[in-house]
Amino acid sequence: MERFAWTAQLLPGRLDEYIRRHDEIWPEMTAVLEEAGIRNYSIWTDGQVLFGYYECDSVARAAAVQAASQVVSRWNEYMKDVMVMAFDPQSGTSVRLRQVFMHPRPGGDTAPG
Repeated sequence: MERFAWTAQLLPGRLDEYIRRHDEIWPEMTAVLEEAGIRNYSIWTDGQVLFGYYECDSVARAAAVQAASQVVSRWNEYMKDVMVMAFDPQSGTSVRLRQVFMHPRPGGDTAPG
């Protein structure tokens, strides 16, 4: 399993609309996420900062499926008036955050080696 995390900026006063759009997410958008192998996807907010996290078998495959999807392109266009997100020019998807800590560590080790 691989993990992917991203951040974006919520535009001022747009949180309720952001939530409404995700409460009414298009069935074809969830189908793309499933096709990409994305699971345990959650989005959090702290003020105007959005933080998203998901798990998948292959980040490269998840990125390729999303980058090739016209549905994802439409969704990104649809969301432009509520948020600003940077996109990675190589993958065509949101910029992946670098993981710097995890507990427990992979393999169950809880102490540094």
